[in-house]
Amino acid sequence: MPVPQPELTSSKRLTVLQVLPALESGGTERGVLEIAEALVDAGHRSLVISAGGRMVQELVAHGTEHFEKRLGVKSPLTFRHVLWLRRFLIEQRVDVIDIHSRMPGWITFAAWKSLPVLSRPAFISTVHGLNSVNLYSSIMCRGEHVIAVSNSVRDHVLTNYPFVPTDRLHVNHRGIDSNTFPRGFRSDAMWEADFFEQFPQAQSQKLLTIMGRISRTKGHENFLRLLAELRKRGRKVHGLIVGDLNARTQAYSDELRKIAASLKVLDHVTFTGHRSDVREIYSVSSIVFSLSLKPESFGRTVAESLSIGTPVVGYSHGGVAEILAAQFPEGAVTLRDDLELTQTVERILTSSTAPAPKPNAFARTVMLQKSMELYEEAAKSKRVLSSQTPNSESLMKQSHR
Repeated sequence: MPVPQPELTSSKRLTVLQVLPALESGGTERGVLEIAEALVDAGHRSLVISAGGRMVQELVAHGTEHFEKRLGVKSPLTFRHVLWLRRFLIEQRVDVIDIHSRMPGWITFAAWKSLPVLSRPAFISTVHGLNSVNLYSSIMCRGEHVIAVSNSVRDHVLTNYPFVPTDRLHVNHRGIDSNTFPRGFRSDAMWEADFFEQFPQAQSQKLLTIMGRISRTKGHENFLRLLAELRKRGRKVHGLIVGDLNARTQAYSDELRKIAASLKVLDHVTFTGHRSDVREIYSVSSIVFSLSLKPESFGRTVAESLSIGTPVVGYSHGGVAEILAAQFPEGAVTLRDDLELTQTVERILTSSTAPAPKPNAFARTVMLQKSMELYEEAAKSKRVLSSQTPNSESLMKQSHR
């Protein structure tokens, strides 16, 4: 069944540019792809600047134009790209910019600011994270419109960046496609045979899964302690740690293996590396976990798991608390409370408790419709202001001076 797409409500075909560091994996990256696809389907022109990555092929296959540029490198040298980006904005006649990350955000802001005031595209910043509060992070709140991906992010912005006008701050929860993650989805026998051939130690056990970036802040050590305690209590469980293993994360992954060995659960945990078949992994998991020690801005894996009906247990803070409160409050536990975490997991494993089959509270179609409406309204406001602006040819002449 095709996914309903937002309708083209603007009389003008817009050129919308999204900017982020790279397109390897992650919730922010997935959201950029979804918005890009919706823009194309709505009749707009979609541009993305990033350093590239495994998701680029999917992006361009649906009609978005990708421009490879390393704007995410945290170095003063990265500002050498400002002039290139200024020319890009003029040449491509960009109507709307949406930044998704801090360093690319500063480069884009500098290029945008260098244009004549009435010739600037609409400038939007989407705040995906609860970053440290400082000047560097403030770029994500300097858009003419600021999108917060959850109520937690909105509160963070209002508390720490009071210069953001409330009428320019928009909550737009990231969305989950219920057709991609349908209630009751089950992986097929062929997929399961292949998966358990790769990871035979995980077969015939209750699978507990933690998914996402391998990082000290994501709660993997807490997950291993939980696994050890459940094994001590006689629970036949096996842990899946799903996430990228690369040069940056390898050292910590090795450390996690040493911790697992010290807890005597090394044979009961599997590091799968990056996986694109997350829906199938959710479906064979008894519980999916979100144990980030820092509050998450949204929690895409939580929403996706609950959408198909897999229970989620997570620390009740940030965007994860919002999702659990809406769809599975039984899975909410106090931050760093190992005893409550263990008891909650045991209760779910030994009962028929499951997420209530409520409508998806975080529908992708709603998120995309809100995005399209904001882009179109922001561009419309700019057109009114720039009715007497010099044309792009004269701007090009200015850029050469």
